[in-house]
Amino acid sequence: MKLLPIRLAAFGAAALIALVTGAASAQEGKEFFDGKTINYIVATAPGGGYDTNARLVGQFLQKYLPGSTVIVQNMPGAGHLIGANFVYASEPDGLTFGTFNTGLIYGQLGGDPGIKFDLAKMSWIGKIASDPRVIVVTKDSGIDSYEQLKNSKEPIKFASAGVGSASTVETTMLVKALGLPVEIISGYNGSDDQLAMRRGEVQGIVASRSSFQQFVDEGNGKIIAQIGGSETDVPQLASMVNDAEAQKVISLVASQSNISRLTAGPAGIPEDRLKALRDAYAAATADPEFLEKAKSLGLPIDPKVGDEVATVVKAALDQSPEIVTILKETLKD
Repeated sequence: MKLLPIRLAAFGAAALIALVTGAASAQEGKEFFDGKTINYIVATAPGGGYDTNARLVGQFLQKYLPGSTVIVQNMPGAGHLIGANFVYASEPDGLTFGTFNTGLIYGQLGGDPGIKFDLAKMSWIGKIASDPRVIVVTKDSGIDSYEQLKNSKEPIKFASAGVGSASTVETTMLVKALGLPVEIISGYNGSDDQLAMRRGEVQGIVASRSSFQQFVDEGNGKIIAQIGGSETDVPQLASMVNDAEAQKVISLVASQSNISRLTAGPAGIPEDRLKALRDAYAAATADPEFLEKAKSLGLPIDPKVGDEVATVVKAALDQSPEIVTILKETLKD
């Protein structure tokens, strides 16, 4: 009987410790970032859509993670692989995450040996846009339609980003599947592709519509086909193609258009911190001032957060053996 008070005291102490620990854990999520520096990795050179989006998102993340400082760090190279590999290998403390392109989904499906990550395991924070792909040709190319491109007797030079990027992967797949007379010139990062098109180094590109809408609006080029999206001002590529295998490739490319401008951190970010990041991302991308700035920059906004994005990414990685074979075959040298 004399042990009862001791046991009660021990129980009370344990309960108090659990209560304090639980309270601290509940508070740590958002408060953890107060006074911290967050590294937002952009897997491209400065300029271009990824960089513009990240800098805008980073600005508003600071607002919803009070006391934090978000530093955007450009880490271009290898078609976004350098940046994505860096993010995945980073300490999972919530202070490093980044944005990279959907071409890495293709790379993972195709078994790219340069990939040191598993997209399905990453800590998904959000995605900012849905962005259909378009085929754009320059005003001086002499091409006014997809049919003219298809029937060209001379090879047409198309720009793309680095090896493994969505730009290069999608252009390569489409050129091979559709039998287009296109020579792919890779290595254009950021806004270099538009400069190259203005200089006449290349005459076309497969790219996101948002990245090239202003280029087209300013009279520098023309959209001759679109892949995915709901816009009706230009013809859908699928409507102009009859080959069944080519249609499968077009469908694969179209499936990526709804997960544009992804943001993720390494696997294993503590749940409370990841929730804080997701909450801040959701608040940032719904902020009226953010939306106004995005509109002024011509950025399409269609955000999703957290598990919604993770589900879409995992679905994109869950392709049939037939589609994977098509992907590998179309990328084979």
